[in-house]
Amino acid sequence: MLDAIPHLRAFAISLSGDVTYADDLVQTALLRGLENIDKFQPGTSMQAWLFTILRNQFYTDMRRRRREVQDSDGVMAANLAILPEQGAHLDYSDMLAALAQLSVEHREALLLVGAEGVSYEEAAQICGVNIGTIKSRINRARTRLAELLDFVPDEDLGPDRLVKATLFTHAPM
Repeated sequence: MLDAIPHLRAFAISLSGDVTYADDLVQTALLRGLENIDKFQPGTSMQAWLFTILRNQFYTDMRRRRREVQDSDGVMAANLAILPEQGAHLDYSDMLAALAQLSVEHREALLLVGAEGVSYEEAAQICGVNIGTIKSRINRARTRLAELLDFVPDEDLGPDRLVKATLFTHAPM
């Protein structure tokens, strides 16, 4: 269980976007795992089992939150947030915003396989779907992220425009 904590925490942060809430999710998942350790099947993946518990708790909390007032237009959050000062922070923020626009199913599949390094088979087991469904969700999630981020491979890979301009301006003669 201890070895799974960093992975659980990263997955929870990715799902929720809130470090404090993510820590609560991890703690709840570990507590429920300990309370139900007799239901764990030896020989299976403890990490996958805990991911499933965490994921189920996240969905339970989401259903509960539907009755709460939400800041859907982001006005309240914008007043509380400090805008990043560097490009990498802005890119990261854009990516998080784009991830938030994906459906929960696409986001969780992409994060499990892409960010957590879980195999397609384990991701399918965690999500309770076929492996083909996981592959399809990941493909659609990647395509949608590229659209949301206006990703153009020739322009967006490698140095940004400012760095390119600097390189060409200050090239040795």
